[in-house]
Amino acid sequence: MFTLSPFELEAIVLSLQVAGLALVGCLPLGLMTAWVLARYDFYGKFLLNGFVHLPLVVPPVVIGYVLLTLFGKRGPIGQWLWQTFEISIAFSWQGAAVAAAVMAFPLMVRSIRMSLEAIDGGLEQAARTLGASPAWVFVTITLPLILPGILTGSILAFARSLGEFGATITFVSNIPGETQTLPLALYSLTQAPDGESGAYRLVLISVAIALTALITSEALARRIGKRLGHRA
Repeated sequence: MFTLSPFELEAIVLSLQVAGLALVGCLPLGLMTAWVLARYDFYGKFLLNGFVHLPLVVPPVVIGYVLLTLFGKRGPIGQWLWQTFEISIAFSWQGAAVAAAVMAFPLMVRSIRMSLEAIDGGLEQAARTLGASPAWVFVTITLPLILPGILTGSILAFARSLGEFGATITFVSNIPGETQTLPLALYSLTQAPDGESGAYRLVLISVAIALTALITSEALARRIGKRLGHRA
């Protein structure tokens, strides 16, 4: 029977905790950013778009170093947080969530933006013509139509957060019980003598969790899409 060791269970729980916080943190900002990119034309839009997608094209270590520079106790943000609230997110699981959120953010924005751009603008315009406020149009028309995109982006961001390694180890190090998520635990096993069997187990666990998230996302997106099509 496949039973989890305390080491594996600790890494799984921490990974889920980090990925969950990363998802909660980047969802509102991702929705707002996707809305701005999809609905507005302004000077410098290409710069914002490039900045949002930067984590996809630069080495994750670069992102981790930038985060460490900003949020370390000597960084401009980290120093203010420590002096004002005595909060330090560097070398903590909260910092791991920040790193994961930054790396997953482009995937969420892209999914939501594509859903927004696929909406028939005539539906929203018709609702506004009938006297609906912008907020009511968003809640009753726009939001239901982009739910598949939000769901897909959320699951992709969650799965990406589970697999984050480079930015995490650079920003918060590899601390057992604090920042040692599944990828970092796997890295530790590959560096340890006779750690091959444990590494194989973590590979299987990581693949199983990621596939479950992706399959769930696809099934829920199709179900929502069918409901929306039926209502239409």
